[in-house]
Amino acid sequence: MSSEMRETQHKTRGRPRTFDRDAALRNAMKVFWAKGFDTCSMADLVGAMGINSPSLYAAFGSKEDLYREAVELYTDAEGGAALRLFQAHESVRDGLRAMFRASVELFTGSRTPRGCMIFLGAMSVGNEHAKLRAEMQKRRRKVASIVAARLAQGVEHGELDARTDVEALAALCMTLFAGLSIQAQDGVRRAALFAAIDQFIGTLPLRAKR
Repeated sequence: MSSEMRETQHKTRGRPRTFDRDAALRNAMKVFWAKGFDTCSMADLVGAMGINSPSLYAAFGSKEDLYREAVELYTDAEGGAALRLFQAHESVRDGLRAMFRASVELFTGSRTPRGCMIFLGAMSVGNEHAKLRAEMQKRRRKVASIVAARLAQGVEHGELDARTDVEALAALCMTLFAGLSIQAQDGVRRAALFAAIDQFIGTLPLRAKR
């Protein structure tokens, strides 16, 4: 953190907040989601959050710290809902379909920025923010590991073929997820993305029923 930020925090420390921190954080999340990290300016954040720069620094610290909180909020709310839906289904096939469809609905919604904040928006974190960039990569790998673990259960329970390469299939799922995010941002119709999901689900190595 720069000396200017530390001085600003020192001057504002101890003063009562006159704004809704949760609401300000949600507004910051929407701006980061829409613009990404590097292309989002402090002016963008201050304007969306309805607070001045000293209050922002005092309440959230640096821009990186604010971004971390925004990503956490996204994961706990809209962004993590699809993955939780996947884990809640007993069937891997139904869970994958539900996860991808819920993601498309989120990515193409009129009230939310298009695409995924973690798989697409976080790609704008430049190399000069190496620590933050590594944290976002770790989050994406965590999602892949969760999907792989659930696929492994599908093999264990006999839904997926025993010869299934779980890691490769999980990587394919993440590739589709990222692709859906990009296409949603490009304005591809929801119906077309749903059709792509159905095509993928039809290729799953399901165990033949006897």
